[in-house]
Amino acid sequence: MEVVEEIEYEGLPPNAGLGVSMMAGALAGITEHAVMFPVDSIKTRMQVFATSPAAVYTGIGNAFTRISSTEGMRALWRGVSSVIMGAGPAHAVHFGTYEAVKEFAGGNVDGAKNQWIATSIAGASATIASDALMNPFDVIKQRMQMHQSEFRSALTCARTVYQKEGLNAFYISYPTTLTMTVPFTAVQFTVYEQLKTLLNPSGVYSPSTHIVSGGLAGAVAGAVTTPLDVAKTLLQTRGNSQDMEIRHAKGLKDAFRIIWTRDGVKGFARGLAPRVLTFMPSNALCWLSYEFFKAAIRDV
Repeated sequence: MEVVEEIEYEGLPPNAGLGVSMMAGALAGITEHAVMFPVDSIKTRMQVFATSPAAVYTGIGNAFTRISSTEGMRALWRGVSSVIMGAGPAHAVHFGTYEAVKEFAGGNVDGAKNQWIATSIAGASATIASDALMNPFDVIKQRMQMHQSEFRSALTCARTVYQKEGLNAFYISYPTTLTMTVPFTAVQFTVYEQLKTLLNPSGVYSPSTHIVSGGLAGAVAGAVTTPLDVAKTLLQTRGNSQDMEIRHAKGLKDAFRIIWTRDGVKGFARGLAPRVLTFMPSNALCWLSYEFFKAAIRDV
């Protein structure tokens, strides 16, 4: 009787190639963002300091019902084109950088004691590189997600923002984004790698491991960095605000001061529920897609 050799999915060479990691990352990023986009739209609206009562929501269910009934379901998908255009290249850079730095730092050496340090450094480096590319697309996305947004096209939005506010509008939140996403990514990658090793020490093909590890890693990282995400949203949507104090916010310090003055501690938890709800399934899907595409591409 012929013995069928079991394919060690996780046992495939972790340094199989930068191109493989970048392509897998791009496909995973587009999949992740597209699927969870409506929840992300709700998160953005809940974080914005709205002047209209029609744009104030009490929760995810309330927001979903009111937006879909008054603006139509399509409103929840407004801005998704910007994410698709940016997520592919940004995630390719993200995962490509992650794998390259992880290999360079010795994170792929079996039994290495500093493996978690290498993973954290790789995750942080990946974020710095990918956010530089993704930040303008994220600004466009949030401008389109806002209540009564005038924009229906990502290109029109980009052109209008550039003409009225200049190039700085696309990067005003970049320092805040890094302040948020570097620890987010370091926490996410570290929790993911540790849980993956704990749940699947043999390294055999195990989609459930990627789903559980990715989901929990996303939830933890998303919850911890929510205050910074609220500040980022304020800065990225300031150009559409009628509030002059918000329009003239210059950075993280100003954003934190405005949030604290107007809403106190609870202001920093705006959009916490939809943020966690977004990151749990999206991260699970992202890691599942990434590991799948990485293996599939290497087998081609």
